[in-house]
Amino acid sequence: MQLQKLVNMFGGDLTRRYGHKVHKLSLHGGFTCPNRDGTIGRGGCTFCNVASFADETQQHNSIAEQLAHQAKLVNRAQHYLAYFQAYTSTWAEVQVLRSMYQQAVNQASIVGLCVGTRPDCVPESVLDLLSEYREQGYEIWLELGLQTAHDKTLHRINRGHDFACYQETTRRARKRGLKVCGHLIVGLPGEGQAHCLQTLKKVVETGVDGIKLHPLHIVAGSTMAKSWQAGRLQGIELADYTATAGEMIRHTPPDIVFHRISASARRPTLLAPLWCENRWTGMVEIARYLLAHGVQGSALGASWDPILLS
Repeated sequence: MQLQKLVNMFGGDLTRRYGHKVHKLSLHGGFTCPNRDGTIGRGGCTFCNVASFADETQQHNSIAEQLAHQAKLVNRAQHYLAYFQAYTSTWAEVQVLRSMYQQAVNQASIVGLCVGTRPDCVPESVLDLLSEYREQGYEIWLELGLQTAHDKTLHRINRGHDFACYQETTRRARKRGLKVCGHLIVGLPGEGQAHCLQTLKKVVETGVDGIKLHPLHIVAGSTMAKSWQAGRLQGIELADYTATAGEMIRHTPPDIVFHRISASARRPTLLAPLWCENRWTGMVEIARYLLAHGVQGSALGASWDPILLS
């Protein structure tokens, strides 16, 4: 697949900058979420079931044990980024966060941290902590779950924050030199391609270093699963996802890195769409779309060129 020639992908970006392969290792810090524990709400976002993308059994192991286990499974990189993925990985006292992050960077093969969280859970104390690691030379990515820039949709999916909150957190983080990756979902109820392109435009205008695209998964245990089972909600078709994600990539400036352009989940947790069971399906179709219609940035009159950015 020629994806790296069509999109500024995170894997290729890391290889160019480090001179060798760097891989992300997913960790479970045993965090919860303010949208589940009652601080903001209960039940979480309507699309969410962490078991669809994270190994819940790993939360009982230490960070060092999880890293060793994940590295053995991957076994194809010289260095790694520790990715705190599950739930809200800044939702704890700073001393707790420091202990977890420090356990990760204590491993000789770790060159940085990727911290997944919500835009309303990043106080100054957390930015101070992450800035400390950046100043020590570690690569730091703050991964903010936004999903959409449309406040109406954010309310509908029970996010518990608005787009202005994302903007404010992003600006505070980037002002400190921290890299921000915005997570966006394609296929949310009531949204089409135009909504997704509007979200992309607002995210780029706010300032962003990376983007992660994700087709809407309808997963067991989520609120959306009930609507799907009642026939009130359909999963996004592969052709629709391909066209929308492809156009979002074409409208993205070439210097922004895509951490992901599709995603997968496992059955029986995954209910729909079933094409998401294979993580390569969406990527292959998007590559074909870009070959036919133009590469990253082409809709802006620019083109992604790995030689120019290396």
